[in-house]
Amino acid sequence: MSNSAETFPKAIDAWARLQRASGNVLARVEARLKAAGFPPLGWYDVLLELSRAEDKTLRPVEIEKRMLLAQYNVSRLLDRLAAAGYIEKLKSPEDGRGVSVRLTQDGEMLLKAMWPCYRAAVETEFTRHLEPGDTEALWKVLGKLVQ
Repeated sequence: MSNSAETFPKAIDAWARLQRASGNVLARVEARLKAAGFPPLGWYDVLLELSRAEDKTLRPVEIEKRMLLAQYNVSRLLDRLAAAGYIEKLKSPEDGRGVSVRLTQDGEMLLKAMWPCYRAAVETEFTRHLEPGDTEALWKVLGKLVQ
């Protein structure tokens, strides 16, 4: 058996473990946010990306590309955020049919309110399980996959 054939099953196992770990950690972080009375992590994700953008404004397609979580229906998520007053939809100045989304002051306040809970959840559900050096090693490995 060749070396690549021997490592292939380990690669599949690593792939499956990565998917399970990601799903499990995300579910536990979501549960902590919900228990604290906050909206889902997807809301935080959108608000965070808007807060990082120039003029706190992005087009929906830009939001989708930047999001941490897979979001198959960003338009519905944006509708819920707009209805709650955390974002506002604006006609795009470049394209009369297009829409831009801007973070509102209420959205900024929600983001700030959620941060301590989110940070603590990440610490409890992820960081505390790592040994010194694990974070950097994981960051490097996952960086190869992002590109």
